[in-house]
Amino acid sequence: SSVNQPPRVIAEEQTGTGASALKMEANVLVMGADNVGKSALTVRFLTRRFIGEYGDIESIYSHSVGVDGREIVFNIWDAPYSQDPSDEDCSEEKRIQWANGFILVYSICDLASFNVVRQQLQRIKAQRDHLGAEKVPVVIVGNKRDLEHRRTVPSEEGRLLALAAGCDFYEVSAAEAHHGVLLVFHGLLERIKDSRVAAKKPAGIKSIVRTMSAVFARKRINSL
Repeated sequence: SSVNQPPRVIAEEQTGTGASALKMEANVLVMGADNVGKSALTVRFLTRRFIGEYGDIESIYSHSVGVDGREIVFNIWDAPYSQDPSDEDCSEEKRIQWANGFILVYSICDLASFNVVRQQLQRIKAQRDHLGAEKVPVVIVGNKRDLEHRRTVPSEEGRLLALAAGCDFYEVSAAEAHHGVLLVFHGLLERIKDSRVAAKKPAGIKSIVRTMSAVFARKRINSL
């Protein structure tokens, strides 16, 4: 697909109707190195099925689900990895601007793929901070948990990276189970909802006063 146009929607599923007022769209960008299971993770969420082999294909999937009585439309951009981001700066920049939330995937058996996620996280933060956006909804996913015997990235490394970046962290096996993958997408959805609520609330002097009052009240209680 061209740099100026998102790839066409190639899969669509409608599982809920609901009034348009209850409808929410979430643009999700799935990122990570090659062979970490980005497409397998996405397709497991969409279809519950596991498919192990994918070509180097760029796709957007649209998937509608009912969550708490509300229709949620996930637009999921599964983009191939470029080892030289300068080759496609414009394209990656466009994807990052398009997305409401990000799923950064690495393989627990591949330390280099973990370092790719670290770099991608920095680029997302730099670009979205530049745009003056609210806290960016991101989840970090260690995939291939079923291959524990080949693990080279300790769980603690993933947890610490997520903690430092203010992200959620999951370890899953797209090959073995649908449930863990479902938690990833629904966890990101909650973060997107939170970011939209935060964006609508002006910081305002009242909230600052309330915060200061709470701090001083806590200090008084602690000193009693």
